[in-house]
Amino acid sequence: MRYTDQFGYDVTVSSQQAVVHWNAAVNAFLAHGKETAVHLEQALELAPDFAMAHATRGIFCLLMGRSELVTTAKDCLSTTQRVSKTADLTEREKALTGALADWLEGWPSHAAERLDRALSSAPRDALIVKLVHAIRFVLGDSKGMLASIDSVFGAYDSQHPSYGYILGCRAFALEETGNYRDAELLGRKGLEHATDDAWGLHAVAHVHDMTGRADEGITWLEHRPEGWAHCNNFGYHVWWHLALMYLERGEIDKVLSLYDEEIRRDRTDDFRDISNATSLLSRLEIEGVNVGARWEELALLSDKRAEDGCNVFADLHYLLALLNGGRRMGAERLLGDLKSRSRQTGDIARISAKAGMPVGLGLEQYRKGNYASAFHMLSSARDELPTIGGSHAQRDVFERITIDAALRAGFAEDAERVLKDRTRKRGAVDHFAEQRFETCEKMRSASKIMLDERLRAAHA
Repeated sequence: MRYTDQFGYDVTVSSQQAVVHWNAAVNAFLAHGKETAVHLEQALELAPDFAMAHATRGIFCLLMGRSELVTTAKDCLSTTQRVSKTADLTEREKALTGALADWLEGWPSHAAERLDRALSSAPRDALIVKLVHAIRFVLGDSKGMLASIDSVFGAYDSQHPSYGYILGCRAFALEETGNYRDAELLGRKGLEHATDDAWGLHAVAHVHDMTGRADEGITWLEHRPEGWAHCNNFGYHVWWHLALMYLERGEIDKVLSLYDEEIRRDRTDDFRDISNATSLLSRLEIEGVNVGARWEELALLSDKRAEDGCNVFADLHYLLALLNGGRRMGAERLLGDLKSRSRQTGDIARISAKAGMPVGLGLEQYRKGNYASAFHMLSSARDELPTIGGSHAQRDVFERITIDAALRAGFAEDAERVLKDRTRKRGAVDHFAEQRFETCEKMRSASKIMLDERLRAAHA
């Protein structure tokens, strides 16, 4: 049986009421709402043969980056394939099923490409737009995110039910590709149409971060608490952004308060929550802050995830927790799994080999105090780092560690080179860079004195 969804496309499902819950699930997903899973399960209870819902659920599971959910995703694929033998699925529904299969075979990039092709005949399907956006985000493919959404952007206007969310997605893609002015304008406009668009809200926060406008960023977020109050764990990430802005201002007590009361309020082991925490603690320690026993909780959770092997971005943040929390064996298991995975085929294998292994080994050397080795390993992977996924702001923790390793090793020129490249990509000099540029200059001056006998005598 066929019904029509909120975007005007046919869905193959046995219950019209299931479509009502399906539309609600899609809307919640677009808003990063905590009710997404509730509505999706209600749709599936009413229509166990709802192939499109099963396929989407499977992709949701893979986006979570948890090994146990891979089994659930496989079950979702089996169900959709079984239903497809008796139901006449639409091309859009077949594309979602195929995308799930692509990812389970190790190729999320193929899944994104398949869904992009589906958009050519269903450009107003905001769910598929967001799924492509999410998959390419996991792959660190910012240009692909922008190209995907630009290919369908003309199909959206203020009358489309998801217009605000689409503006938010495009705003984020513009920010990640360095177009900060247009990103901010579009993100603000999107919120006029979808006040609960946490993704668009956070896209504007990214612009504030990348352009060194911490004061404006704090005002932007603190004046819009309703913008992410409805969120699933993505809400912790928005709090993380606020903490970064307070760190930029040097308000350490406020940063630690946000960490304890908001960012790690529920102490989950979701990799996105672990990454918020580990990257923030790492930044604090680089600034000389004693973070106390906070690493221990993260290390305990990460030890249980050391061999998940679903997401290199997750692996490297688990590794930060394991190394800083003193769980050497857990770190060795994780690095061993990365090495084994890098010999396989698929997107994760390639990313593990070109980015995961050198960065992972660099982090290990950094923790051991072998700063020269750490710098060479970390810097060798800088060009490949975006492929681990996440945003520029999230990956910046590895940039900071690379720069700190160079300075500790006495490599002033190398540190300055990385700082200049980082600043060029960000669009502004932040407080972190200002301080390190000054350190580089002092190191050069000291080197000149040490090499010049007359200067040494003058400073004796």
